[in-house]
Amino acid sequence: MMRNLLCMTAPVRDGFDIPCHEIGPKSSHPAVALVAGLHGDEINGVFILSRLADFLNSVEAGKYPELRLVKRVLIIPAVNVLGVNLRTRTWPFDKSDINRMFPGSTGGETTQRIAYAVLEATKRAEYRIDIHTASADFEEIPQLRLYGPSAAERTTARMFGLQAIMERSLSPVFTTTMMHSWKVWPGESFVMRVGQAGTVQLGHCQRVFRAMVSFLGQTGVLEGVQLAVEDEEVCCFDKESAFRVFAEKAGTFVSDCQVGRWVRAGQELGYIYDSFGGAVIEKVVAPVAGLLTGIRRHPLLFEGDLIVRVNRKA
Repeated sequence: MMRNLLCMTAPVRDGFDIPCHEIGPKSSHPAVALVAGLHGDEINGVFILSRLADFLNSVEAGKYPELRLVKRVLIIPAVNVLGVNLRTRTWPFDKSDINRMFPGSTGGETTQRIAYAVLEATKRAEYRIDIHTASADFEEIPQLRLYGPSAAERTTARMFGLQAIMERSLSPVFTTTMMHSWKVWPGESFVMRVGQAGTVQLGHCQRVFRAMVSFLGQTGVLEGVQLAVEDEEVCCFDKESAFRVFAEKAGTFVSDCQVGRWVRAGQELGYIYDSFGGAVIEKVVAPVAGLLTGIRRHPLLFEGDLIVRVNRKA
């Protein structure tokens, strides 16, 4: 069932709603809460969750007789609905970042009220997943991120079957994110990063959709899922495993490399060209042997811009 999580008024236009889907047996709180679109330019997550909601609603309607949804799932495809409509990352009126407004307040600014409503709806879930992308200039491999993880979170993370699991400490600085507010509550919390902002990358989205269905099946939320044998190794990386290459000179960066490929130390990953003369001014090579987890997609570079990230396997 789709309902409005929050109905808001606007000064000189009609009001706007933040829709959500509550699917499955009624319960005091959802077993799984999935959130995307905290940033309005992160379209991959919005697309994935809207498709997942359609799929689970179809399961509930009996269109997949072999499947049965036995626990409740809450899906919020787009929190920053105005940002999505205007293709802006932040909240359009005051340029604030909703993911810096948690835990929110019922009597605060608009974005604080939105944050409060989202947190109240999701915080009691057994599993909580927040989907993001990299910037509009950079593409990242679909990955699961764990912040200050518990042993249970490390085990559950493998149920998604994604190629990369990144572990990070819980930041003592960014205490106003949804993840930080989630971690106060019992249950397991995950951030998923998928591709590049400002676009729908169908291959990444399909991969993550399958990961979501696999996760729902393995946690017992969705019965009847036939799990395919994955041909990719699931690798866990800590912060120290990441090796980055930064541009030594400004110019135009061109590469045909795809994220998710294993590369050799010294392997050519792309070239920086003189933007007007056309000559190659720098060859970009892999700093170590490892998994290519991120690469710049905007061609124009300033000196010092991040170009690639390779994570070395332990």
